[in-house]
Amino acid sequence: MSYPESLIKLSARAIRLYMGKADDRLFFHNLAHTGRLLESANKINDHLKLDDKSYFIVCAALWLYDLELISSDNGEIKKTTLSDGLLDTLEMGDDEKAEIKNCILAANGLRQPISLNEKIVSDAVYFYLGSPYFSEYNKLRRKETEAMTGQKIKGSVWRSETVSLLQNHQFQTSFCQDLLNKTKEENLKTITSLHREKKNNVYNLPDNVPGQHIIHPPGWKYKSKHHLSGVETVFRNSSSNHLNLSVMADNKAFIMISVNSILISLGIGLIIGKFVLIPKLFVPTVLLLFVNVFTIIYSVLATRPGLMKGKFTMEDVQNKKVDLLFFGNFFKMPLVDFEYGMKQMMDDSDFLYDNLIRDIYAQGQILGRKFRLLRSSYNIFMYGTASVVVAYIISFFFN
Repeated sequence: MSYPESLIKLSARAIRLYMGKADDRLFFHNLAHTGRLLESANKINDHLKLDDKSYFIVCAALWLYDLELISSDNGEIKKTTLSDGLLDTLEMGDDEKAEIKNCILAANGLRQPISLNEKIVSDAVYFYLGSPYFSEYNKLRRKETEAMTGQKIKGSVWRSETVSLLQNHQFQTSFCQDLLNKTKEENLKTITSLHREKKNNVYNLPDNVPGQHIIHPPGWKYKSKHHLSGVETVFRNSSSNHLNLSVMADNKAFIMISVNSILISLGIGLIIGKFVLIPKLFVPTVLLLFVNVFTIIYSVLATRPGLMKGKFTMEDVQNKKVDLLFFGNFFKMPLVDFEYGMKQMMDDSDFLYDNLIRDIYAQGQILGRKFRLLRSSYNIFMYGTASVVVAYIISFFFN
């Protein structure tokens, strides 16, 4: 059999199956994940130089791995029923089919990886544990688990399971051990540190003290993580929307400036020279030039930067009256003073949120001025152009 040709046929059928099993809840085990598995296998193959048969077995197992998970109950592969049906459509020996299924089972922890191919598939599946992007992939895995089960997983429970996974996992090939173990250890330290910090975040109370209760300071108010996350999302989206609107306003102003500049050039170059021959063009042409000039003035005013002092005082920082997120308030300040102000803001959540609120408010004020002037510019152009057309008609037909 031709292994490259069989792999192409298998991948095409696997993709069709993915399309048929499309599910919005599959944030992790999806076609993109299969692509990452194959990419990991290719990295391993670049080092180990597998023959065509072994490479086919490894890639076939990875093409089928996520499909088996999607088709199984509770995301656990117990038997490779789907793979049996798909592999039967290809011309291959029973030994090859059995090895592909063993690779899938080994990757899912249902058997100890024995052959090199089983070890490669297992390492490809868990390659992300030693990836710098482990945290992002782990979040997707949690999101998918919650979506598929319909139950919210507590952060402490998920972190505990993740720590256990990283501690108990072991890469099978020496190549992955050399390449990924260091990063995996760093990921383990990060998640362990976060888990311990969240677990013991009781106003620095000592660990393992029985009967210890949380004592909140006076005036303390509970703020859920969901609330804080929502607030941060609001700030981020508001800032992004304001930026997009500002760019839109600048583009509209640029259009008005360009159009009216062209009209002025045409008016001066083509019409003013005809005044001696056709005197009745004088009034509507001058009116057109006035419309163009005033439209440009308002468009330029809409995009003209305002005056910025670029400085703040330490008293402003102490009184929490300065917006440190806008460059116009600090671009003339020494770096030391700016660092001091930023650190003061980052250490004080109220000061930080006040800055975010001021920044969004300032963006809104600037946007309001831009769109007000821009509206005036468009009104002048719209009504002025209509008046110029009427003036030309009157000049030609009533004079």
